[in-house]
Amino acid sequence: MNAIVTLWHKNRLLVLAFVLMAAVTLFFAVRSILFALYWNDPAHWNQPLEGWMTIGYVAHSYHLDPRDIDADLRLIKPHDRRTLEQIAGDNGMTLDELKARLDATLTKLNAERPVK
Repeated sequence: MNAIVTLWHKNRLLVLAFVLMAAVTLFFAVRSILFALYWNDPAHWNQPLEGWMTIGYVAHSYHLDPRDIDADLRLIKPHDRRTLEQIAGDNGMTLDELKARLDATLTKLNAERPVK
């Protein structure tokens, strides 16, 4: 304990920086674990399309690359975080029309995927 007190008195800035970096590391470690647990649950695979989902979420759910989905749809920008509802509205279509196009794209991409 004396060593910590001595460090605190002689190198406050260094101790604060260390504590901050430890907290940031812990945050990202917990986030990574939660992300892995969420996507390893089969209940989150191949979910039915909903308006609140993003293309990234759909890509994770169907184990596809979002760029492959975009290459077929040509409706989104790189790193697009808009929901399917927003994408449909911005492109002058209904959510059901977008879901139908996206469903066809997902079926096509899954059919092209090599069997493991």
